[in-house]
Amino acid sequence: MTEASKGAAAAAPVEPVLAPGRRSRITPEREAELYEAVLDLLREVGYDALTMDAVAARTRSSKATLYRQWGGKAELVVRAVRHSKPGQLDQIDTGSLRSDLHALVSREDDCGMAQNSALMRGLAMAMHSNDDLRQAFREQLIEPEMAEFQRLLRRAVDRGEIREDCPALDFVVHMLAGGFVVRALIEDQPPTQAFLRSYIDAVVLPALGAPTV
Repeated sequence: MTEASKGAAAAAPVEPVLAPGRRSRITPEREAELYEAVLDLLREVGYDALTMDAVAARTRSSKATLYRQWGGKAELVVRAVRHSKPGQLDQIDTGSLRSDLHALVSREDDCGMAQNSALMRGLAMAMHSNDDLRQAFREQLIEPEMAEFQRLLRRAVDRGEIREDCPALDFVVHMLAGGFVVRALIEDQPPTQAFLRSYIDAVVLPALGAPTV
């Protein structure tokens, strides 16, 4: 190697080599910026048309960095969705099931609910043909939130608001999901806080035999 080539090699930036499973450090601000860009692109083109090249261009990142940090499109998208969720289920503990469920649907205002309802419908359709997306969603979002939701219901049982053997306990998530999905399908409108609170009081709580006031 000539002296000139040695100098050029020394001056060239060296990409850090990370052990498997390790991620390079990025600031929380930069991470939030990346996630917001990913969600914007999802709303514009949908999951199937979204590419890591497009994310790299939108966020002024290198594609290699994106793959090193998140592994692939499915993981990046699911982490962006998780980051955008307002508040955590484990922070809800008001002392009554009705107030807990009302707090659950009040985490997001009507505008955000409408925007994210359309986004989630698109992702739900994409999951049918993308096993990696479906698996990432289950591991990163569905299973952790289901565990927290079961704890919320368990507290209601322990307080005596719901009978231990109430058959509707196994279907609470299905009922709540129906409130989100069916309104959009039948009425062509996104759910609102007022609609969901009324739905909880008129449908979910009576099915559980829980107090509605």
